Amino acid sequence: MTQRIGGIKALFGTPTALRHAMNLWPPLLAAGIRIEHVAADWSEVRVKLAKSPLTSNYFRTQYGGSLFSMTDPFFSIMTLHRLGKDYVVWDQAGEIDFVSPGRSAVRTTMRVTDEDIAELRAEAASGEKVLRWFACELTDTSGAVVARVRKQLYVRRKR
Repeated sequence: MTQRIGGIKALFGTPTALRHAMNLWPPLLAAGIRIEHVAADWSEVRVKLAKSPLTSNYFRTQYGGSLFSMTDPFFSIMTLHRLGKDYVVWDQAGEIDFVSPGRSAVRTTMRVTDEDIAELRAEAASGEKVLRWFACELTDTSGAVVARVRKQLYVRRKR
């Protein structure tokens, strides 16, 4: 299995380029999702989902799919950049737990720590796949939790 991301990875090769490109990416742009910050070392990403009539569902709350989309690519992108070119990283699974209605803008901060990276390198050293869960909370403008998201990544050292 080869991970072919050459052109896309080159386009998103720096945190600033990723932020600008993803903010223009049609699925995120149309959903009202905006990447506010990508850390220089790829350890953190902050994302906001705007609240407007175009981002609201029948009940005037945020679409559940948009809430999940806020987090969709970021744990795998951060992990891939932090591990480096000797690793394969894929999204394996995802779950969302809706806690309260999103009646305002929603934000989240996703982190991949130095400890996470050290553990993944150690666990993947033999070349076997590693499955690791990452989590974040989505909060509204008052700080109330709207949803909890978990993403499972597949990580393997390239052969």
